[in-house]
Amino acid sequence: MINKVNNNQIANLLNGVAARQTSPDAAAAGSKADASLQVRYDAVIEQAKQTPAEDADAVARARQLIAAGELDSPENIRKAAQNILEFGV
Repeated sequence: MINKVNNNQIANLLNGVAARQTSPDAAAAGSKADASLQVRYDAVIEQAKQTPAEDADAVARARQLIAAGELDSPENIRKAAQNILEFGV
């Protein structure tokens, strides 16, 4: 069993923390701060709309390679994984 447990230690600790706060309720009641997160994706969407022509060509070439089964080699899979780690998705 645990001996010499003093239950008053926790109460004393909590009382000490509360005593150090200088009117904790006053700041919350008078504050008009807004903690909501506002994110705008307009710039990201506009950038995605303006993809260069070579991206469309790369997608078409990739579709051809996938259809032909040329991208299923272990070397291509390893290289794709390496590129994802280096450059992101």
